Formats: sequence, C-alpha cells, structure tokens
Amino acid sequence: MNSVYFKEEHNLLRDQLRRFVDKEIKPHGDAWERDGKVSRDTLRQMGELGFFGLRFPEKYGGSDMDVFAMIVLAEEMGRSTYGGVGVTVMVHSAMSSPHLLHAGSEEQIRKYLPGIISGDTICAIAVTEPAAGSDVAGIRTRAVRDGDEWVLNGSKMFISNGYYGNLYFVAAKTDPEAKGSRGISMFIVERDTPGFNIGRKLEKFGIHCSDTAELFFEDCRVPAGNLLGEENKGFYAVMANFQNERLSIGSMACSEAMTALEITIQHIRDRQAFGGALIDKQGIRQRLAMSQCKLLAAQQLLYHAAWLDSQGLDCVSEVSMVKAHCAEVTQEVMYDCQQFHGGMGYIRETAIERMVRDARLHAIGGGATEVMLEEVAKRW
Repeated sequence: MNSVYFKEEHNLLRDQLRRFVDKEIKPHGDAWERDGKVSRDTLRQMGELGFFGLRFPEKYGGSDMDVFAMIVLAEEMGRSTYGGVGVTVMVHSAMSSPHLLHAGSEEQIRKYLPGIISGDTICAIAVTEPAAGSDVAGIRTRAVRDGDEWVLNGSKMFISNGYYGNLYFVAAKTDPEAKGSRGISMFIVERDTPGFNIGRKLEKFGIHCSDTAELFFEDCRVPAGNLLGEENKGFYAVMANFQNERLSIGSMACSEAMTALEITIQHIRDRQAFGGALIDKQGIRQRLAMSQCKLLAAQQLLYHAAWLDSQGLDCVSEVSMVKAHCAEVTQEVMYDCQQFHGGMGYIRETAIERMVRDARLHAIGGGATEVMLEEVAKRW
C-alpha cells in the first residue's frame, strides 16, 4: 500500500534491505534458530551497509535519516519471518544505542558510536529486573559513588542481546531516598567490566535466535565517566526512548502479520479440500480480508504516530495506542493464519508456526498491552 509518509530515500532503503534479507538472512534463519544466536558476521555486514547508522548524525558516520527510516528497517526485519532477527537488530539500533546519542557526552559518543554503527559493538538496554518489568520506577539495582567510580549491585532479567552483547546501558538507583521514578541514573557498562556477570541464556517460547539473558552486578565498578546523562535523571531518558522502542515493535508486529497473511493467502490458493481450493470458501476469504483491513488500519495509526513524533509533538498517547493495538491485532491475525494452515500450521519449523510463537512477544515486551492502555487512559 502506497503511503504519503515515505519518500524516495525510504523506498530505496527498503529495496536494499529487502535484497539483504532475502540473500543474507532467510537462508540462514533456521540455523540461527538452532544456535540461539544471529551471526555476528551478518550484523557486521549490516553495519557496513549503513543499516545501524540510519538515524545517527553524519558527523558520527550515520545517515541522519528520520523516524520512517527506522520503521522501514523494522518492517523489513519483520518480513524476514524470523522474529528473533528483528528483535536482535532493533534492540541494538532503536532501543538501546539511541541512549548514547541522546544523553552521552561528546567523549562517550566518539568512543562508542563508531563500533555501534559498524556492527562490531552490539548493544543491550538493561532496565528490566525480576521484580520490575513495565514498572520501571520499581527497579532495585543500586549504584553508589566511590571516588572516581560507581559501584553497581543488583540484577537484570529478560535482557535481549544480553548473552552475546558487548555494551550495556544499565538503569540503577542512585538516590535510595527518592520515591518512585526519581533517583534513577543510566550507566554505560562494557562486557568485560569486573563484577559484571552474564548469567544463563534464557530458553524462550519464541524468538529463539534472539539471545536473552539475566545479568548480575556484584560490586561492579565502572568509571565515573560512564554515567550516561545527568545523575538521578535516568528515568526520563528511558521514558523518552520508549517512543522509538514502541514504534519499532508496532512496525515489526504489523509487518510480521502482513507477511503471515501473504503466506496464508498463497496457502489457501494451493490447498485443495472438499472439492476445491480453500480460497473458494467464502468464510475463509472474508476472515482474511477482514484481517487485511485491520492490519492496514493499524499500520496507518502507526505511521500517523511516527509523523507526530517526527514533528516534535507530544504523542505518548498515540504511540502507546500503536504498541497496544498493533500487538493485539497481530495476535488475532496470526491465530487465523495458523488456523487456515490446518495441521501444517502446528508443525515445528514451518514459517507460520514459528511466526505465531515469535509474535506473542509483542504484547508483552516493551510495555505490556495493559500498561500501554493505562498510558492512554491517564491522559484523558
């Protein structure tokens, strides 16, 4: 569907990404699923082609493109049919590394950003804890200043890119007396920092090629210069980047569902049952037509919210709607796609079976649907 939001530069980017996905991702996706890891060589290829620098300024080696370039990246990752690849790429490029640009000093940016853009340094955002997921204000990891260092103690859970990552943006409480969201700061923690330990790689329901880990900080000492942004202002930095995160998730969700729908339409053209092709059954055709309608409506909400964000307008409510609605519509569409594949839709390693499992994350990660709806309701 043509859209007024995309320009020629976005279309060229989409063509380049689609060729890359077809040649470098789809043929290897099954192997990555078994290994539980996206090839680092492939990620470096993406860096070399500029896919990780889309929204970073040209002076740092980026392309200085807008939010719709990020949406194109997310959509084409979604079309790969491997949700774990999309999560790996988007956590690195849209959900974690922007923290460096938004809050980092010139010294921090010049030290870390080249490796991030090249794909040599893969990033993770470490906010979620065993007792604090969507409730960011409830984190318990502590950071105490000790001379020229900060000492971190605590743990993080469900961290995407956590097991094989290189650089972590970590939220910790720096003012224990502060209530709620106050008193949280962000820190840059390198993988080999003493006292920083990566726990087990978590086995998940879906997105198997996205590595997810628990992290432990045991008297982990980071230089004072690794404080990211202002002390005690980290919560606001996390909230600010949630726009990127939720637009990315909405983009991936819709694209995955659109792709599942395309696969299913082809399947019902080919599948013979009860004396004809399944596509000849009016009830099936209409269900899938309604799915297409719902997805296109969700997509237009996504694009409108992204446009509001690009104009610097307050769009927390709209972006929260995007995250909730796109995720829930995707669950619904995926259910129908699997249903109309019959028994094959339940067989492991078929595209639809994998996509159904992978898509379940969208209603949970990056803020559960219920939390997103509360973000909308409290702005009434």
